[in-house]
Amino acid sequence: MIRAKVNDKNQFDLQLSDKKVKINENEFELDALKMEEGALHLILAGKSYRVRILSKDTEAKSYSLHVNGNTYQVALSDEMDLLLNRLGLSALTSKKVNEVKAPMPGLVLKTIAHPGDSVNKGDSLLVLEAMKMENVIKAPGEGVVKSIKVKAGDKVEKNAVLIEFE
Repeated sequence: MIRAKVNDKNQFDLQLSDKKVKINENEFELDALKMEEGALHLILAGKSYRVRILSKDTEAKSYSLHVNGNTYQVALSDEMDLLLNRLGLSALTSKKVNEVKAPMPGLVLKTIAHPGDSVNKGDSLLVLEAMKMENVIKAPGEGVVKSIKVKAGDKVEKNAVLIEFE
């Protein structure tokens, strides 16, 4: 079973099987055709739906979908997610990161983030050169930059603190 939450409002329990889908307690015939990468044509209960994936975060199991001209934000939870939530353990799966450390020794080429900047997971923070390769260090999660502990030209060792978050 998969629980889908749409636009942080509507919630549906889904069970998929060959050519059928059960939504909450109602079972429907389902026909799906992959149109191209990230696009599907679905026929569900005799109605036609064109679905395109606009963006996805597979780690967070969240998707932005364009369906017949409308955009929806969909968050999915599988049975393990639901069990962890019932046991009160879901908060343990999202750890708060207070700092970013150097993954390897290297030379700081450029800092991109600045103190006070709000960053999202995956945002570029700084560029570190190691073994003649430029490595963009990205934010591991959402937060506000408290301080930058290095500047361009600094040599750093592995595990040196580069950036602190509030």
